[in-house]
Amino acid sequence: MDSQERLQNGVLRELYFGGIFSCTELSSRLNKSIPSVTKAVNELVKKGIVVNKGQGQSSGGRRPAGYSLLPGTKYIIAVAMDQLATRITMTDLLNNPVMETEIFEMELLDNDQSTGILISKVNAFIKKSGVDRKKIVGMGLGMPGFVNKREGINYSYLPSDGISLRSYLEKHIGLPVWIDNDSSLVALAELKFGVARERESAMVVNIGWGIGLGIILNRGIFRGYNGYAGEFSHIPVREDGDLCICGKRGCLETEASMLVVAEKGIKEIKKGRISSLQQVASEHSSVMGDAILKAANLGDQFAIELLSEMGYKIGKAIAILIHILDPQTIVLSGRGAAAGKILMTSIQNSLNKYCIPRLSANTEFCISQLGYDAELIGAAALVMENYGKQHQKERMSMANF
Repeated sequence: MDSQERLQNGVLRELYFGGIFSCTELSSRLNKSIPSVTKAVNELVKKGIVVNKGQGQSSGGRRPAGYSLLPGTKYIIAVAMDQLATRITMTDLLNNPVMETEIFEMELLDNDQSTGILISKVNAFIKKSGVDRKKIVGMGLGMPGFVNKREGINYSYLPSDGISLRSYLEKHIGLPVWIDNDSSLVALAELKFGVARERESAMVVNIGWGIGLGIILNRGIFRGYNGYAGEFSHIPVREDGDLCICGKRGCLETEASMLVVAEKGIKEIKKGRISSLQQVASEHSSVMGDAILKAANLGDQFAIELLSEMGYKIGKAIAILIHILDPQTIVLSGRGAAAGKILMTSIQNSLNKYCIPRLSANTEFCISQLGYDAELIGAAALVMENYGKQHQKERMSMANF
């Protein structure tokens, strides 16, 4: 890949995340000369990937031309996995969905067939779309577990025959693939397109079947020395708590995840607890979990109690984060953001008890506007964040454009 191709890739990344820029603005953002950036932009216009959006604003003199990506020219596969289900979608470079998101149930724990099922589902999804694979720039995959993004390995789930999961998926799907922890991708989505976009630092709490954390420091995703920073689920909150899948006892995940809340809801309904949740009549945790979120927002007292108890325990763990990192912003994101207002009240009550007031007084709390879609958005953003930098494979060069 020559310098001009690298510059074109840089232009594409900036336009993907920034929307519309003039050549002067792109020059500043890429730290390249205006003539070289202009040449790169003109080449992308000729290739039909970038379009001139007309003259932009000016503080005086001739107004510069603004450029943006052209919809429907190149595509991204985004996959979001949790412990119980997987979602697949396809977007263009303006994050416009090309197909309806496909959802299928698949438990990850102790599932030796999970990788093969994922590959089969993704390949079938691409075939159904009718999109030429040459027009797909890559696939981003978010998933729970101990994910080493740099090496492309998930040490918790998705077996891959002794090679890196990333390489295994690339081999069987035929596309460039990037993987990351689900909560890091939720944070990436909030950083690039959500409420953390203008924040210097933020803790993004991903409330789902587990409880994850994405850490934003200096306007970038912080992953720690080994890449595993943010294992919020495994903060110990009880000395004699239930056994966690990590092998330890009393982890936050065993006390305050949506999975725990759903299981408690099922158990209490069986005991005769009066609630609109009786109408759900399901022992499936994913069904009950979604029903609890919906019922709480409709005022069901039992659902509100369940979520309030969860929020209080999460708040206790957030107090630890505030004491250590003193973040500018804390964002509630993921599936649980649908009940963010209810959770916020109990989280604040917990902070009043466990957090030093001087430390938490100026911490801003936000409820994600991306919500359950955040992981999918982050998976697509992961592809474009790495576009042009990736794995040194010929099929990933600008020659495909």
